[in-house]
Amino acid sequence: MDWTLPAGAPGFSMADVRSSTKRSSAEVRVGGTMWTIRPWRGTVYPAKDPQRTWPAHYGRQFDTLEFNATHYRIHPAARMAAWASEMPERFRFCPKFPQIITHFRRFNGCEGHTDDFIEGLLALGDNLGPAFIQLPPNFAPHHAEAMKTYLAKWPRELKVAVEFRHPGWFEGCPEAEAVWGLMKDLGMGAVISDTAGRRDALHMRVTAPFVLVRFGGYEGHASDEARLDAWAQRIASWQDEGLEEFHLLVHQPDSVHTPETSRQFARLVHARAGLKVLAPADVGGGSGGANLFSGF
Repeated sequence: MDWTLPAGAPGFSMADVRSSTKRSSAEVRVGGTMWTIRPWRGTVYPAKDPQRTWPAHYGRQFDTLEFNATHYRIHPAARMAAWASEMPERFRFCPKFPQIITHFRRFNGCEGHTDDFIEGLLALGDNLGPAFIQLPPNFAPHHAEAMKTYLAKWPRELKVAVEFRHPGWFEGCPEAEAVWGLMKDLGMGAVISDTAGRRDALHMRVTAPFVLVRFGGYEGHASDEARLDAWAQRIASWQDEGLEEFHLLVHQPDSVHTPETSRQFARLVHARAGLKVLAPADVGGGSGGANLFSGF
């Protein structure tokens, strides 16, 4: 299989969406999909600490999270604020949109649900990163009219990205191109999925100066490192073109290999782009917390 990252589509490169305000360097983050991973006891988490302490331990070891809890229910603002209170200032949640909006209502008649969701997002405060919409697999470009109206009404101050899964979004049809253009005009990101089974979803279209990559790993197979290195090289080029924020959201079977994948990514990004990336340390080995990879 060819693991090479495709070139960006014309008109959808980082240079096309860069902000007029140049940052000193890009913020690159790596994390997993949940903190309730029992095999992390004694490595990522102290062996004897109870499960209620795991969110705080996760926040010390990683600095981003694909926050799937918000997909299955809309949590009250007080609960969202409580989760945020467990996290250090640098940490960012990437909440997934509620399925009631994206899958069940399909962006129709969901004003109340959206208001409740936004209230929860705002409760995360400075710990809020880009939220993202994961479209259903059967959501084709010709279904997008209600979504376009929904996106146009979304508050501009809240970063959002969209993950497309139906193959039609990557084939260049007019309906799809209209949505890609709208997202670019609105400054909304496009989630990029990097997994073996769906190389078409590795679309490499950049519609905003922040990027979310959902990385499907294979428990340390050689292809993991090859793909991580390709992303590190792309980050190096993107940061010169105006990249502001990059989140690698790691999916590994049962999340067991996620810490090592994160460490590997952090090392490669430092080597290729000279950027510091937080990655988990092994608490069982006597280290007190995560490492910022900066040359060791």
